Amino acid sequence: MNVPTPVVSKVDLQGLIDAIAQASADDSMTNPLTQAQWDILSSYLLPVVMPAGQVLFSQGATDRTLYLVESGSLSVHYQDEKERLRLAIVGAGSVVGEGAFFSHRSRSATVQASAPCKLWSLTAIRFTELSIRQPAIALGLVMAAGAVLAKRLGNRRRRVAAT
Repeated sequence: MNVPTPVVSKVDLQGLIDAIAQASADDSMTNPLTQAQWDILSSYLLPVVMPAGQVLFSQGATDRTLYLVESGSLSVHYQDEKERLRLAIVGAGSVVGEGAFFSHRSRSATVQASAPCKLWSLTAIRFTELSIRQPAIALGLVMAAGAVLAKRLGNRRRRVAAT
């Protein structure tokens, strides 16, 4: 028995594409995809809108969702028994959650909206589906996210901010 593939409506990612193109931070993402590829990718992403102060994920959490930042800014901080230490601010045109996405390990830091944010989430299961159905798009996206991770690891101050 064939089960039909659910129809997922395409969302508009132009704001995200523009944020990536205009981003100037050292750890910004570069645009790895064509417009047609972004159109295909859009059905794999879910929007996340966050008010300032909301926690996106907490240190120690075990999910592997990757988040692409369209607007706003996020504070990345580490908490130990003595204090809370802010590691980085991540802005539009970058990603968060790349450390757990690639490593299959728990989150190394807490990420919280420091301003209202619009993000696009890609869960591990949706990424697996993308990689099976659209391997070139999946490869382009992970290479871009991997480049952000490499930039963060290469910067001593931001090395620990790979979430």
